[in-house]
Amino acid sequence: MLEANQGHEVSYGDDSWTEKASNLLRDIFETNCQVFFVFNGTSANSLSLASLCQSYHSILCHEAAHVEGSECGAPEFFANGTKVLLLTGKNGKVDPKSIDKAVAKRTDIHYPKPRALSLTQATELGTIYSLDDLRVLADVAKHYDLRIQMDGARFANALVSLGVAPKELTWKAGVDVLCFGGTKNGIAIGEAVVFFNPEVAREFDYRCKQGGQLASKMRFLSAPWVGMLQDGAWLRHARHSNAMAKRLEAAISGLPHVQIPYPVESNAVFASFPEEVAEAMHRRGWKFYTGVGGWNESRLMCSWDTTPEDVDAFAADLKSLVSKTPVPK
Repeated sequence: MLEANQGHEVSYGDDSWTEKASNLLRDIFETNCQVFFVFNGTSANSLSLASLCQSYHSILCHEAAHVEGSECGAPEFFANGTKVLLLTGKNGKVDPKSIDKAVAKRTDIHYPKPRALSLTQATELGTIYSLDDLRVLADVAKHYDLRIQMDGARFANALVSLGVAPKELTWKAGVDVLCFGGTKNGIAIGEAVVFFNPEVAREFDYRCKQGGQLASKMRFLSAPWVGMLQDGAWLRHARHSNAMAKRLEAAISGLPHVQIPYPVESNAVFASFPEEVAEAMHRRGWKFYTGVGGWNESRLMCSWDTTPEDVDAFAADLKSLVSKTPVPK
């Protein structure tokens, strides 16, 4: 950021920093993708989905997906009324059979025609689609002429967990557009929208402008990506946050009254424990959401700068509280 603040640059994304960041992303994905930078994940998801659909289409996503429960209706708004239809599947992952069911439910002209499949990688429950998972979903999507959008707010965490090349998890798996998360991995502000399908990227720059996402000083959105990508910091950060989640899982999984309902595959640990314990943890200064998964499941996120000491202190506080909690009759 400091380096990008020296001297003068051309406005609206025609600067050298945006070009360098875009080229780094092309190198990482090993393809000539088209790259756009926006302010946040809501705009990345909503505008990219709007580029895949007409207003009379529908978007299929898991019932726990961020585009359904945490975007305040933005995907429908920016796509001029495109309807979001919900799919099911264990551990936050779309069951391919639920796509068949959703598409076959109505095929008449009175019902919005399915056109896009949104997949969250890693999912809202911290789980990860394997390469085999993605291949199966891509085959189903191709059968129904569905374009695939990937909500990759924690894409880096999924990538290092699987240990594969970025191209394997995206365009080679049939993904048309990726919303690549930067803020979850240490960047102050800004996400990258990466199109692997040039057809659906056409005039996306106009969509960004209309949606209030064209920054005049775009270099301050793109320059941090240069810092993150050029020396592999994005992968180091993701490996670290994943490792902290595994450390947290090991520290609390055997505690009384504590249950971990989903596999820990990225940087999230979901834990179920008594409500009074959650309230007591908040009073001790710990910040976490409850009810993101099941109604009494607390989402414990480990970030790029979570330390082992943070994890151990949290686990110690939780242990001290649950050990004093009476066993329910």
